[in-house]
Amino acid sequence: MATAYRLHAGDPAPQQQSQVTCGSACLTVARMLVDPLFARWIVTGEGPRPGVRDAPTQAQRFAAYERIVHQRTNGLYAGNGRLNLPWPRRLGTPPWGAQKELEFGAARRGTSYAVTLLRHSSPAALAVHFERLLHVVADGEPALLYVGDAALPRHVVLILPDNGVGNLEVYDPYAGSVTELTRAAFANRRVHLANWELAWFSVEPTDQARERAFALRPGVLPA
Repeated sequence: MATAYRLHAGDPAPQQQSQVTCGSACLTVARMLVDPLFARWIVTGEGPRPGVRDAPTQAQRFAAYERIVHQRTNGLYAGNGRLNLPWPRRLGTPPWGAQKELEFGAARRGTSYAVTLLRHSSPAALAVHFERLLHVVADGEPALLYVGDAALPRHVVLILPDNGVGNLEVYDPYAGSVTELTRAAFANRRVHLANWELAWFSVEPTDQARERAFALRPGVLPA
């Protein structure tokens, strides 16, 4: 039986394989966190290959699946053939495409996701939203955070559960690392993730009931 894949602050983690696939890298890691069979394939190469013909190393498998995710999130049809608003791949991963990918198995079965605009929220509202993020990822559901400068969102990171002291742990695909994000940094627009400071969007689980079973039959990975 495949063991669960976990990431915590200080752990090394996969790096994004191109300048525009930070979102795809986050979504690939999100799937690894909720699907042990998929994580085993990425790490060891064992088990079903999800649409990847030949990728002998872990980095090559991660890169190959990252490209598959990017095609889905930015194409006319997302996972399960859902209609999607296309977006140029050179501009990264759109939040609506990321939402559909999370609902297509990069999160647990039955979990609905929503995109929330944070850019113009007050410090007080951001502090409240930080507490909400702590709550919605507490049982292992992944969430995404889009960060950037005053003009545009520039980067995507993956939000992980609290480490026990009231901070979010954040996977940064640019650095290939996991760090802590404090409530004060989030509320005061000083997230300092890949040199970006402002939170623009979150893509997070809604409050709907969540099923803990994975979306697909054991051993069947999405291609």
